[in-house]
Amino acid sequence: MVDNYDAATVTAVGKVIEAFETIERARGHLYSFHQLTGNADLVLDEAVEALEKAGHADWARRIGEELIGLNVVPDRWTFQLVEEYDDGFYATFRDFHRELLESLNDGRRHVPEQRMKDERRTRGRAGHEAGPPSTPPAGS
Repeated sequence: MVDNYDAATVTAVGKVIEAFETIERARGHLYSFHQLTGNADLVLDEAVEALEKAGHADWARRIGEELIGLNVVPDRWTFQLVEEYDDGFYATFRDFHRELLESLNDGRRHVPEQRMKDERRTRGRAGHEAGPPSTPPAGS
């Protein structure tokens, strides 16, 4: 059974947790964007070579000069966007999230889910055991 945190606090902190989990997903999409964009840039090398072999040197030259290495946004490649996101917005949100959990949930990350597990399991049935919380209280 999970500790008796007050329900209003559990709900409120749960919303911050949900928001942070969404930020984690967004961060993953940003890394996907970074990798996909970088891969496309590298594939253009193959396109240039194929166009040259096919007798389309002008197109090959234009791709090499106009597309390969082009900034994704002014003055930035995707790795710079990733680093700035990680070091700015993401780091600030992550640290705030961690501090809030330490302050209001004894460092536990998934108190609402732990409560849901406790409410939904069938006591005494194999595979429905409570088990310890995944994140023990701070100082344990």
